[in-house]
Amino acid sequence: MNRFLKQRYTMNQLTVLLALLFLSACQQQPTRPNILILMSDNQYADHLGIYGDVSVRTPHIDSIAREGVRFQNAFCSAPSCTPSRAAFLTGQEIWRLEEGANLWGSLPAKFKTYVDLLEEAGYTTGFQGKGWGPGDFKPGGRDRNPGGNSFSNIGDFLEHVDNGSPWTYWFSSKHPHRPFRSNAGENSGIVLADIQVPAYLPDTDSVRSDIADYYAAIETFDQEVGTIIQILREKDQLHNTVIVVCSDNGWQMPRGLANLYDAGSRVPLIISYPKWSQEERVYTDFVSLNDLAPTFLELGQIAVPDAVTARSLLPLLKSSQTTGQADSTRDAVFMARERHAYVRTNGKGYPARAIRTKDFLYIQNYEPERWPAGDPPLFGDVDAHMLHYPSPAKVAVMQTRNTKDSLYFSLAFAKRPAEELYDLAIDKDQLHNVAGIDAYREQQKSLKEKLYAYLKQTDDPRVTGGATIWDTVPYYNDRDKAPRPSDFYRRALELDSVYQYNN
Repeated sequence: MNRFLKQRYTMNQLTVLLALLFLSACQQQPTRPNILILMSDNQYADHLGIYGDVSVRTPHIDSIAREGVRFQNAFCSAPSCTPSRAAFLTGQEIWRLEEGANLWGSLPAKFKTYVDLLEEAGYTTGFQGKGWGPGDFKPGGRDRNPGGNSFSNIGDFLEHVDNGSPWTYWFSSKHPHRPFRSNAGENSGIVLADIQVPAYLPDTDSVRSDIADYYAAIETFDQEVGTIIQILREKDQLHNTVIVVCSDNGWQMPRGLANLYDAGSRVPLIISYPKWSQEERVYTDFVSLNDLAPTFLELGQIAVPDAVTARSLLPLLKSSQTTGQADSTRDAVFMARERHAYVRTNGKGYPARAIRTKDFLYIQNYEPERWPAGDPPLFGDVDAHMLHYPSPAKVAVMQTRNTKDSLYFSLAFAKRPAEELYDLAIDKDQLHNVAGIDAYREQQKSLKEKLYAYLKQTDDPRVTGGATIWDTVPYYNDRDKAPRPSDFYRRALELDSVYQYNN
């Protein structure tokens, strides 16, 4: 063989070898999926057709769930928009996020979000709507919303994505946040008589109508979901997109939003990806919205930072199990609240921690002398926080005070003891506190120990003795500090024209 042919033969071998190495690398590094988050604002878990609600109609979300995983026991880290979203973005408990634990606060830039990390790894990132908030990201040292780059719609966002590059997009709907469109429920065909009124609300026409209007707002969210899915289908983007449907916290009703009861903390969570499975799966494992951050990082082939306290859901999402509990270690979730709205003298919050298991909910209230729903007479941690827009269910409960139905008022607004314990086998709506009862002493002791062990492990200053800053850090909405109820509610409830929370 002459020298020229020998060199050519060697070059051909090298070309084949490089091609094989390239193919091998491609097999070892699968295509990173797109990630689409479809988040509603203030929605309780059971209020979707696929979760068993017979009144609300959500065909688009139900369709996603039938081809993915539906979590029956998903909870937010905090029953308040800003901290819940901060924990979701960082994968950390709210007590680790400094000002990020409060509504209308800030999220210091030192706390990396999954958006930051995915972007650094080559993902195109974007969000629509609220994203992180409400709050002010600038005092935290950020130059944009922690949710990423803002877009008006997913179509505009996709125009900024390079062909073949992975992306993550967070559609943050304004629904079903109050105020609702009055009579929207009945006008859309929701039958008031079919609505299941929970035991902590009075069963009146105004409450049923209010719930129906909330359902109509959920149906609007479902339509938004359907529109986005259709856009992705038309752009041939669905086959490599992980779809997440969830809410940030529970519904905006008395004993809901800003409370650690299920009504304020249990949320829907549906995750679908055709490359894993197109079979409906329903899991009872206890999971948190915080778990989504490490899940997304692992999908993006990024090392999960040591600071992250949550656990990836990938083992569950790739499981062949179809129902029940897929991971025996996922038997509890931990939650917290600090300051929600600015509704107490000098901006004090209502600090509390909780553990939720299959059988019990245990809550530790650190300042039981404070009003849990905010100072009277506005009780502003229950929307509308200054009674500046319609809130029929809240007002219906307020009007039960000093009547035979005053239990509704007490459940929503009265002061609470330092410890609460609810036996979920006999008390689904968590109305009867059994803390301190002899028959429950062992359960109470065990749950408190488990809660405090986790709080210590994750450096909660309320347990470790560190600085508890949340009553005094800035609240970036001055209007709330001097609430002015609407003229209608001033007359109906005999309220003053303005209240001052600062001395």
